[in-house]
Amino acid sequence: MSNQVTDYVLDRDEELGRGHFLRLRRVHLRNRYQDGTLSAPYFCELVDRPSHGTDAVVVGLWRRNHSTQTVEVLLRQGLRPALRFGRESARLAIPDPAPYLRIYEVVAGILEEEDRGLSGIKQRAVQEAWEEAGVRLQPADVELLGQRVFPSPGMVPEAFFLVCAEVTSEPEEAEGDGSPMEHGASLRWLPLSEALALCERGEVEDAKTEILLHRLHHRLTSPQVSASITDALR
Repeated sequence: MSNQVTDYVLDRDEELGRGHFLRLRRVHLRNRYQDGTLSAPYFCELVDRPSHGTDAVVVGLWRRNHSTQTVEVLLRQGLRPALRFGRESARLAIPDPAPYLRIYEVVAGILEEEDRGLSGIKQRAVQEAWEEAGVRLQPADVELLGQRVFPSPGMVPEAFFLVCAEVTSEPEEAEGDGSPMEHGASLRWLPLSEALALCERGEVEDAKTEILLHRLHHRLTSPQVSASITDALR
């Protein structure tokens, strides 16, 4: 297409509904083209969190298992009611009999308004590691894994900041955040290679978890890091 879109023109921003966390908006738009003309009006509906932070941090916790000479990662299996109640079988392209009570994910949490800059992201990662996994970290332990990603840019403006941290102390009992949705969560340490295999087999279905595990694998198999891990496991 020769006449490229150069910007949006926002005609109206409409709030359609609001829950405790989420807000449904409809933005009425026109495209501005390179030659200065405008498109016909159209709208886009999106969901955001006006009072609870826009973005989230996703935390890959890993440790060195000296007895098996492997690197292990932590997966958390917790409740996700949206999958149970938002996937009507009659409306799915392929029937899905899964009950979706619990799903494998890595530790993650919303970045609140006070979580500013890289230091804020790291501090939130420290807090989520403690609440969801009983792991004590310091901000200096937290490392970014590449650039942010958008999980569903067609309807959600949220970005994920992917980070990792090595766990060097024995985890304690996870406290959770006080919500019943955190009840019954289970934690599982397993070799990184096995976690990636679970992704390939479809037993880990969460996209952010699979992306993080692949980035973590790439990070840990870089020559310098891989050599340090090998030396430490001897």
